[in-house]
Amino acid sequence: MTPPVIPSGDGWPEELASIGAIRFARRSAHFESTVRFYRDLIGLPLCATFTESYGSTGAVFGLPGSALTFEIVEAAEPVAVDSHEQLCLYFPDATKQQRALARLSAAGTPPVESHPYWTATGAVTYRDPDGREVVFAPFIFGVNEPTGGYASGEHWTP
Repeated sequence: MTPPVIPSGDGWPEELASIGAIRFARRSAHFESTVRFYRDLIGLPLCATFTESYGSTGAVFGLPGSALTFEIVEAAEPVAVDSHEQLCLYFPDATKQQRALARLSAAGTPPVESHPYWTATGAVTYRDPDGREVVFAPFIFGVNEPTGGYASGEHWTP
């Protein structure tokens, strides 16, 4: 496998350097409970909501502010979910990871079985009401990833 071409330096390629914000969205067939899950249990700050805006209803979470947002849009029908649809929250260490898990633990929300990579690296995984995974990792990818993360397969990092 040929490694991808990565631009030199620490930034984006020149043609993307002027990006001022990034948003990603997911549809939810369990909209109200999914919004509560991310707001009340995960603790993401809710920046905005909209109702019947151009035919859609949704909630916008800041990660943590408006430069990076995560949007949940109400779906009228069930949404197919793949096991690799994950939101991964990386923490600098296990102590900070455990602090972030406190709301879920206090609410009696049990973690679920993780992908073997997450298990090998000490991450804890939960599922939102639509079945998508939220992973709490006790390391920051590319900074202090545990050696257990490289125990299987081939890995390439520039």
